[in-house]
Amino acid sequence: MDRTERDGSMETDVVVVGTGGAALTAAILARDQGADVLVVERSDKVGGTTAVSGGVIWIPLNHHMAELGVADSRAEALAYCKRLAAGRAADDVVETFVDVGHQMVRYLEEHDAARFAVWPTPDDYGELEGGKPSGRSLEPQLFSTRRLGEWADTLRPAPMFPLPLTMTEAYVLLTAPEKFSMDVVTQRTTDGMVGCGRALVGWLLQACLDRGVSVVLQTRARQLVREGERIVGLRAEQNGRDVLVRARRGVVLACGGYEWNEALTTRFLPGPITHPLSPPFNEGDGLLMAMEIGADLANMDEALWIPAGMVPGETYEGRQLSRFLATEKNGAHAIVVNRYGRRFANEGLPHKGMGYAQRYFDPHPTVYDYPNLPAWAIFDAQYREKQPILTVMPGAPAPAWITRDETLEGLARQVGIDPAGLRVTVDRWNVFARNGKDEDYRRGESPIEKFGGNVRDGRPNLGAIEKPPFYALPVRAGALGTSGGPRTNVKGQVLSVSGDVIPGLYAAGTVAASPTGRAYYGNGGAIGPAMTWGYICGINAGREG
Repeated sequence: MDRTERDGSMETDVVVVGTGGAALTAAILARDQGADVLVVERSDKVGGTTAVSGGVIWIPLNHHMAELGVADSRAEALAYCKRLAAGRAADDVVETFVDVGHQMVRYLEEHDAARFAVWPTPDDYGELEGGKPSGRSLEPQLFSTRRLGEWADTLRPAPMFPLPLTMTEAYVLLTAPEKFSMDVVTQRTTDGMVGCGRALVGWLLQACLDRGVSVVLQTRARQLVREGERIVGLRAEQNGRDVLVRARRGVVLACGGYEWNEALTTRFLPGPITHPLSPPFNEGDGLLMAMEIGADLANMDEALWIPAGMVPGETYEGRQLSRFLATEKNGAHAIVVNRYGRRFANEGLPHKGMGYAQRYFDPHPTVYDYPNLPAWAIFDAQYREKQPILTVMPGAPAPAWITRDETLEGLARQVGIDPAGLRVTVDRWNVFARNGKDEDYRRGESPIEKFGGNVRDGRPNLGAIEKPPFYALPVRAGALGTSGGPRTNVKGQVLSVSGDVIPGLYAAGTVAASPTGRAYYGNGGAIGPAMTWGYICGINAGREG
């Protein structure tokens, strides 16, 4: 819908920047408050990072938990969330997430804006006080793109989740491909069905369109417009020209993080992001606009770290595509080592925890570097017979980008690992595997590892690396996004460096300081809080004025 006036400007009540889960949720709720809503998106596709993700949301106290017979309580959720936030998020913000997140889920379902089902995965740290064995992670139900009409082609492609599957089904395909029939995939593709993040965005986009929300693509927000103390709109770049977008009630920033902006990541993060897994449009546009008008910043040294892999030559939006690692790093018959040939963490840690371990900086003068970057996944023929490696399925010939050798020492020399160190590590690991206990890092003992591992005889994730040939795959410094940005209050309002509310400005999702601090609570631990704050921002921005 063309909202451009004769002078090249646009006007609305609420303008939302971005089209991911946080942005579209904000647009829905602002519209439901009676506001005229305009969504502006930098790229020519809808969905942002949400669309390329698994689409899972982590929400405590959600009403679907009852379907599994799992009880939850506010006290348990707060104990768990505050422990993992580690003091990096204000108590009232954490409490707001726990109290509002489940309301958001129920509201979207009751107002035909989304459909969810439980993905029965444990919390990332389910062994801690308040952790749950399942129920807090919800996945979107499949969505038919035929409902979107001409907008179907704008739904952002998802190279890591391209098939029309739920996460539950995708997990079966990943861990036990022989149990899955591809006939289902073929029929769903013919029917225009999508799953995971694309399904979630599809539901939300359809809800926006049904409500008359205007969505304008290829419009890049560049600068917030201020009159007195109040934000009254923004300037954007559209088709090479400057466009003024006036907002009578408020501006909601929900346009992603800054992981693709090397200048910003170098300035703020404690370690490198060499292989982001998000669309390459996340260059910190919202962060820069907020900084320009004096917004306070928080959590700037945090990101959604994840160990990543890549298939050389595989691209997305003209950039190298990176993929998350799953069984490649912690399946049976696989370990991860650094340049010294040593393991440096429990490979089954939740992905953010493993990311922290990768970015450890050793200040000793003989090192003074990140000793765990680069790192390599080491596995043997037993692994190759049963588990995938990125896009290479079990039993398929190993491509040239997976280094192979008949001996561990030869493998180490090929990739630049200390051969003696690798031999000592693998010999030690093999003893652990045969005895059924990892005495160094207790791998395979946590609930989340048992869910994702190869459980045999009570020994999940363990298996000797002993059958040649041996293989090595680089483990890259990846991230799903950043976690720092303008600080917000419990209403989603952006705060100034003096702690005052900046009237008319809201922020949600990875553009903002994470309401979870340093925590990633479980599968969906980014999108759940993002959509919760989108819900909060939409309500409050929609009611302004």
